[in-house]
Amino acid sequence: MELQISALTRFKHLAKAVFTKGARMQSDLLTIGLPVRNAMPLLAECMDSLLAQSDADFRILAIVDGGEDSSAAYLHSLRDSRLHVIEQPGQGLAYTLNRMLLECETPWLVRQDADDIAHPHRIAVLREAIRSYPDAGMFYSYANYHPRGRAVGFFRSSRGSPEELRAIVRSGYLLAICHSSAVLHVRRTLACGGYRVGLHNEDADLWWRMALHADICCIPEVLVGFRQNAESVSSRHLGEQMIAGLYVQYLLLSHLLRRQPRPIEAIRAALVQMLPRGEREAKERLRACNMSLAQRSFLNAGRHLGASCVASPRYLWRRIRDEYFSSARIANGLPPNFFLERSELLWP
Repeated sequence: MELQISALTRFKHLAKAVFTKGARMQSDLLTIGLPVRNAMPLLAECMDSLLAQSDADFRILAIVDGGEDSSAAYLHSLRDSRLHVIEQPGQGLAYTLNRMLLECETPWLVRQDADDIAHPHRIAVLREAIRSYPDAGMFYSYANYHPRGRAVGFFRSSRGSPEELRAIVRSGYLLAICHSSAVLHVRRTLACGGYRVGLHNEDADLWWRMALHADICCIPEVLVGFRQNAESVSSRHLGEQMIAGLYVQYLLLSHLLRRQPRPIEAIRAALVQMLPRGEREAKERLRACNMSLAQRSFLNAGRHLGASCVASPRYLWRRIRDEYFSSARIANGLPPNFFLERSELLWP
């Protein structure tokens, strides 16, 4: 954690430079922040969805974080005054998102990944929500899996009022939010530290810190199409992401318990032992099922669904429950007592 804390401290000092921008900003101006790396050909559909919004009053800030494909050339070919493109050597997602916050010249940054799509009225709905609750620190909406008509289901998202979402965090669990659906108040996000560099789950880590410092508002509408992509970071490194998710929950619990967290490498073995048996394979198989449906490979989809059930019936049931029973409380993480039972390893 020392290197991460050091990087975060430097970032906070740098962030002070943008606070003075707030006085001249209109409160509902929006910038769509698009981190881009090897995003072709899906980037074209993403941009089409943004440029076709029913409310056209926004800016797009695309940061091309290295890469070897034609993403930068494609973006530069678009003749739209709302689009600003920055190119940088590959620095990683958290660095890119922090730079996006610093470069943003509007009060609100609308997050979207380069392989996802915005539904036609996303910006209009967001602007109305901001006008209704301008003091929020963050908004997010529901997301469905894309492309519709082939992929099925919805991104598993926490629900509730700002107070209910904060209560989830204070009870030691993480919020489930689609990163591409998030809308961040720039100044308040910087005030709680921005994205922490060095974490695979930098978004979940930001959500719990934001929930403890400002209101997070859920917009109970589907405004984003989330693409399950076999080449995405989450698909290629699911095991590492699951470990990173437990580590982020450990950071939250360390904060709530006022204990000093250890670096992830010092407790990796303990986190691996805590992973629910069969859940990794069940997740991988369920994701593969949906990607097979998107490719209209129905036989493979059925095979992956059956394998997911065999690997972890409990995980599959939770996903079905969260999808179809709106009364279920949706949060990520293990029961906090799992961590407390291993206090000697986690907080020696």
